[in-house]
Amino acid sequence: MTRAVRIRCLMRSSGVVPNQFTFGSVLSACGGLGNVECGRECHGVAIKLGLSGNLYVGNALLGMYMKCESINDAVVVFKDMPEHNEVSFTAMMEGLVEADHIDEAFNMFRLMHRERIIDCVSLSSVLGVCSKSVVEDFDGNEEKRHNTHGRQIHGLLVKIGFESDLRVNNSLLDMYVKHGHMERAEMLFKNMIEHSVVSWNVMIAGYGKQYDVERAMECMKRMQAYGFEPDEVTYVNMLAACFKSGDVETGRQIFNSMPFSSLTPWNAILSGYSQNEYHREAVMLFREMQFRNVKPDRITFAVILSSCAGVGLLEGGKQIHAALLKTEFFTDLYVASGLISVYSKCGKIEVAKLVFNKVPQYNVFCSNSMLEGLSLNSLDIEAFTFFQQMLCEGMSPTGFSYTTLLNCCSSLSSLSQGRQVHGLIAKNGHANDVSVGTALIDMYCKCGNVDGARQFFDLMPCKNTVTWNEMIHGYTQNGRGQDAPFCIVYSLGRAGRFNEVEEIIEKMPYRDDSIIWEVLLSSCRVHGNVDLARRAASELFRLDPSNYAPYALLANMYSSLDRWDDVKDVRGVMEEWQVSKEPGYSWV
Repeated sequence: MTRAVRIRCLMRSSGVVPNQFTFGSVLSACGGLGNVECGRECHGVAIKLGLSGNLYVGNALLGMYMKCESINDAVVVFKDMPEHNEVSFTAMMEGLVEADHIDEAFNMFRLMHRERIIDCVSLSSVLGVCSKSVVEDFDGNEEKRHNTHGRQIHGLLVKIGFESDLRVNNSLLDMYVKHGHMERAEMLFKNMIEHSVVSWNVMIAGYGKQYDVERAMECMKRMQAYGFEPDEVTYVNMLAACFKSGDVETGRQIFNSMPFSSLTPWNAILSGYSQNEYHREAVMLFREMQFRNVKPDRITFAVILSSCAGVGLLEGGKQIHAALLKTEFFTDLYVASGLISVYSKCGKIEVAKLVFNKVPQYNVFCSNSMLEGLSLNSLDIEAFTFFQQMLCEGMSPTGFSYTTLLNCCSSLSSLSQGRQVHGLIAKNGHANDVSVGTALIDMYCKCGNVDGARQFFDLMPCKNTVTWNEMIHGYTQNGRGQDAPFCIVYSLGRAGRFNEVEEIIEKMPYRDDSIIWEVLLSSCRVHGNVDLARRAASELFRLDPSNYAPYALLANMYSSLDRWDDVKDVRGVMEEWQVSKEPGYSWV
């Protein structure tokens, strides 16, 4: 590619006038090198020579600007082009996806549809947009919307006659698999006229995503029975399926049986070992990799450093650090983050600082590693100073940043600082993050404000086991052990473990807490436990006959079970006691 740029300079100095094909080659080289300045110079020459309106040159400019991540320039070029074709739209769409402008990419496809410029490449690209919307960090509503887009595009491609195209079908399979719709993927796969190795690989990856290693193995055997030879992607997908389901032994057997041994499978098995906390085995495997002369890359180093940090293996971390000094990955941000984690977790915080200070340009992930290192080594005040420095440098803290900072507040028992961090969390949209919310509850409890913890706990839209444990622990640590059975009844009830719930209730010294019975009734509704629901409802009727909530919960449970006579009885009791729901109103 550098040669193409040199040839362009030589042509210019010798007075040779380039044509559209010259520009296409040179702009492609500029894009490959990420050299946007050279690309802009060529753009200027194309305008001067009157070639900027040429479709071939315009498409080359689009591709160059998108590869150089100069989205605004690409948009200007696209708007100024007198005509567009499939290549123009596809280049724009794929570039917008790479830049995470998902909605704009969908809008580009809509424009293609209106102009009736659709081919198999553009359909594959837009299905890739639907797939990417799951991989990236979107909220639930966003993902649901893009899932709907995928089904609409499926209907469109059938309508315009692309249902037999192998490339489109493979993209469609991938979209369904990444959205977790394996039944639809299986149906599509079964009805496909033609399959390829890619088709089988997508299905194997889908089973792996669902932790179904047996189905993945069965799929690979069927693939071979139909005469398709597994490639490297097949084996990597199989490794991922094994490690996601926790079957490390089978994963190692598959790795040992592979007919080839390039870097990608090594990275896959190292990642699998690390994710399943087989850290020492990962380190041994890394050494074996060196003996076989397989050259590691940034992913390899990042994974193995994570394993060294996981078991506090300082000597291993030092050896990898020494090896890194001889490579171009020494200043890589993710590798540097791994080194900082190793030294921090091994108590060598000063060395971690030296590594951080030698990184020429760090990002939020590298800074998070340093922030966590300060917290782990009880340098909580220094961690606050470092966090302020992150903000001053324009970094946008992640959920992990706030979780680490809240741990510092807990260690210092500083409620005032904790409240300030809570304000930042709410302001920057991280309040619904489960990990951040759990850390907030822990902070409030450790600072003695268990009521503040409970207030936030009740507002959390999503909780996990750790969240419940923190709330229970907070009650007991603050001398409020009598309040902990709320929490326990809810967690057991939601899990459907009603025998244990009844045992706890029978042993409780007080039973006139309406919250416990409301929690139990809500859990019974989820699992359809009618007998226990009636008992919980009767206790609530006894405590407060005018409360609308238990009547509504009981009636809704009966209706979900099609027990309409029981629904009628509940409504009759409500009329008898003159119970009614207060109408809703707006605070605005």
